Amino acid sequence: MDATWQVADFRPPPGLSNRHVQTLLPRCLPRPSVAADTEILELPDGDFVELAWSHPCPERADAPILVLFHGLEGSLDSPYARHLLHTAGGLGWRALLMHFRGCGASPNRLPRAYHSGDTADAYWLIGQLAHRYPRALRVAAGISLGGNMLVKLVAEQGGEGLALDAAIVVSAPLDLSACADTLRHGFARVYERHLLGSLKRKMIPRLASGELPLSLTPRDLEALSSLRDYDEAVTAPLHGFADAEDYYRRASAGPLLGQIELPMLILHADDDPFMPPALFQHFPAPPPSVRVEVARHGGHVGFVEWRQGRLGSWLARRVGQQLQAWQATMSALHSTPGSVSHKKSAGG
Repeated sequence: MDATWQVADFRPPPGLSNRHVQTLLPRCLPRPSVAADTEILELPDGDFVELAWSHPCPERADAPILVLFHGLEGSLDSPYARHLLHTAGGLGWRALLMHFRGCGASPNRLPRAYHSGDTADAYWLIGQLAHRYPRALRVAAGISLGGNMLVKLVAEQGGEGLALDAAIVVSAPLDLSACADTLRHGFARVYERHLLGSLKRKMIPRLASGELPLSLTPRDLEALSSLRDYDEAVTAPLHGFADAEDYYRRASAGPLLGQIELPMLILHADDDPFMPPALFQHFPAPPPSVRVEVARHGGHVGFVEWRQGRLGSWLARRVGQQLQAWQATMSALHSTPGSVSHKKSAGG
């Protein structure tokens, strides 16, 4: 590994290193209670997303901001969301989660959903945060699907085109086609069935009402047996892609890693059951502003460690460390009017 690629310092507890154990453990352990207010953010196309603002909020208008983008069918109730928002809030950050369209309490209005390459809503939200809190340090974190989306957004918009100072990406499926194939094998089928079932439950009433421009019946939807089948029949035609493979090719962010200009921390586990082995070997080398930390173990958004006599989230601890480091190095520069050059040089 060169200087940009590092071995993560995550160590699983003895006997709990298995990839599936690590993936499932966060759902079995206590998670922090997070009080949140909901805001309906109107979007330029007439749709909306639901924001969850963690409480208590800092009183200072220039308090740093962490905006979190969840994974496929995730929400404020996802274990990682609770841990990361709680960690950020404990450090004095203004923390919020953006629910992708239809992932909050209410279905979205337009005949569409969300997908791994859909960056427009996140771009709009970040711009709104910059308008509301112009002097605040702004950091985004993307988990799984949200991580792929965030890499794509940062790479496409560039260091000067996005009102963001830094980003954190966790367990991102940066090669969507390869990841869809990986989920077809072995115990990973359990995860695929869970995600597919959640997608179907939300889509069936919308199909039955006739609001979606799809030549698909609820019975056809029920018969789909894989995420690739779902993307072929629903995601692709609903969002303007020719087919599932066209969607995977155009939405995968891995090939864009070399174009990132912001400081970025990427956390990944080599044993992630959602990913093919050696995922990053197939992508361009990222620039020095990007730090990729790869752990031998950790599963998919797992990273559960033994610390201070109990099981806890190494992921939340590592993200907290990074937030503190960036706050220390960037805040003074960010508060200086017109100063943006630090984005390319602050490092991951």
